Amino acid sequence: MGRHRRPLAPAQGPTLQARRKLAAGLAGASALVATALALAVDPAAPPAPDRPAAGIPAPQAAP
Repeated sequence: MGRHRRPLAPAQGPTLQARRKLAAGLAGASALVATALALAVDPAAPPAPDRPAAGIPAPQAAP
């Protein structure tokens, strides 16, 4: 009695490669758009006057 092979999955070969290329292209394009958007858009409002700006440590009280 001969052995039977399992049928190939429908997403094998060129279809799988095309899906991977499309996914890689969309990921790259979205990263570029996000970077451009972050550089082009100004913040909606300045930081609050009672809080330090982001990245600047708050001044410490003298002991």
